Amino acid sequence: MTNEALASSTTSDQSFTKIYQTYKIKKEGRGNFYPFVFNDIMGLEDGDGRGVRTDDIILALKGRVKDGYKFNPSSPLSDGDPGYNSSPSISDRVHVLVCIYSANAPQMKPSVLQKMREIREAASELGIPQLAILSHVDAACGDTEKNLRNVYKSKHLKKKMGDFSSSLGIPMNCILPVKNYSHEIQLNPDVDTLILSALRLMIDFGDDYADKL
Repeated sequence: MTNEALASSTTSDQSFTKIYQTYKIKKEGRGNFYPFVFNDIMGLEDGDGRGVRTDDIILALKGRVKDGYKFNPSSPLSDGDPGYNSSPSISDRVHVLVCIYSANAPQMKPSVLQKMREIREAASELGIPQLAILSHVDAACGDTEKNLRNVYKSKHLKKKMGDFSSSLGIPMNCILPVKNYSHEIQLNPDVDTLILSALRLMIDFGDDYADKL
């Protein structure tokens, strides 16, 4: 069985992701992939008719959204549509829900928070574990930009994580700071440490849920 993680982002601008896309990580050698996948989904946006619909995310949690489905902010996916999976397997279902929020973003709008709460409530009813990733931590804090190892010492980032935790009810130890690769042309061990720590927790949470299924 493949461990499946669903990554949903929040954005104040228009989401770049339009299609429900599955990503695999290839092992060294040909034809072999690690037994987990990431499903990227259109971001949540402020207001009605913008960004991914909460109905579609909830359907994705249940494994009912086919890979390659193009999101329509004005109309939800329904049974009978070409992108609807009427017979999802356990591997089609999401095993961990990951919310991605930029540390450099302005305060989250009430409508976006409400959408996130609805999605979290649906995931909780399904027993799906949930994590959050605080991205772009270097751009949000000068100390972290100078030295990424200051990420857990930053009072600004700690407050950002605390506010996010209070708004959504996600425990602080389930909110993981990450720096995005942007201008770098070589791997950076400090960047990789944060990314791999987040990945390790996603896999552990997903494995626990898969065992229950």
